[in-house]
Amino acid sequence: MPHMTLALEIGWGTTLAIKTLLVLAIIPVGALILGYTFLLKMMSHMQSRLGPMDPGGFHGWFQLVGDGIKFLQKEDIMPAESDRRVFAMAPAIVVISTFLIFLVVPTGPRLVVKDLDVGVFYALAVSSLSVVGVLMAGWASANKFALIGALRAAAQLIAYELPLLLAVVGVVIQAGTMSLQGIVGAQVDGSIFGFSGLGNPFILTQFVGFFLFLIAAQAELTQTPFDMPVAESELVAGYMVEYTGFRFLFFFIGEFGTAFAFAALAATMYLGGWAIPGVTGGMADLLGPLVLFVKLMGVAFLMFWVRFTYPRLREDQLQAVAWKYLIPIGLLNIIVTAIIKVAV
Repeated sequence: MPHMTLALEIGWGTTLAIKTLLVLAIIPVGALILGYTFLLKMMSHMQSRLGPMDPGGFHGWFQLVGDGIKFLQKEDIMPAESDRRVFAMAPAIVVISTFLIFLVVPTGPRLVVKDLDVGVFYALAVSSLSVVGVLMAGWASANKFALIGALRAAAQLIAYELPLLLAVVGVVIQAGTMSLQGIVGAQVDGSIFGFSGLGNPFILTQFVGFFLFLIAAQAELTQTPFDMPVAESELVAGYMVEYTGFRFLFFFIGEFGTAFAFAALAATMYLGGWAIPGVTGGMADLLGPLVLFVKLMGVAFLMFWVRFTYPRLREDQLQAVAWKYLIPIGLLNIIVTAIIKVAV
């Protein structure tokens, strides 16, 4: 019996390790490649920017390869006065915090690395680790512009963590669980005015929370109009100003990877995730990843559309949006959701 228990534990550990490696190797890299080539080129079409559409064959497909080679061949430079160890670790922490989110995002009934009972809490917690890497980069660079950018990023991320959390609380109250797989199940098993054919996607009842989540995620990503930490006209490149080569590429990967992680979370919590009405079992495992990918690409399109459309906010405006508007709206949404949950 002890040998059997040990074998089961080893088998479980091996399976978990394999699933983790597959998720960390395939999902973020695939999202980065497809999102970079698809979304940026779509925005280039919308803005009539012909440059990114030229290199390579069909619609400039070689642009991604060219950018990758460019970053890898650049010299890795560290400022003379920098804290070299902290400077080197900062980009890795940002990327790791991004990849950890994907471990709890389900892509099918059985396609999830770990279905945690507190999956939502875990995802938001590990996404917040990126601020540690940002502060490390700004402090270790020994550059006043980098430090100012890092402090701006920390203040911004702390402010917008609150509306991000408040937006998710409404979903948790309605679903009755913090498990992402359970949230998908609550949407699949729900009904709309007694009609259960399409389930109950929470975007219908939590549309306020959905838009709160998108706005807060945009700020968490430090993307326009919330890109004050990397404002070129003021801070050159903010906390990334001293980074070159593959270390700068890590920050770039972290930004795109986090964008798709938040898009995947939004698609899971508000759009039903991998679920397809009437499709269950093995077929759901087969089609689930594709369905989730289509939904998250739709959410990512909205995020990048805003990024390439609106101008940058001032720092005081940025903080005012969070504290004066988003947080009160989030609290009101929670109160209304709780009242309806108890009444119904």
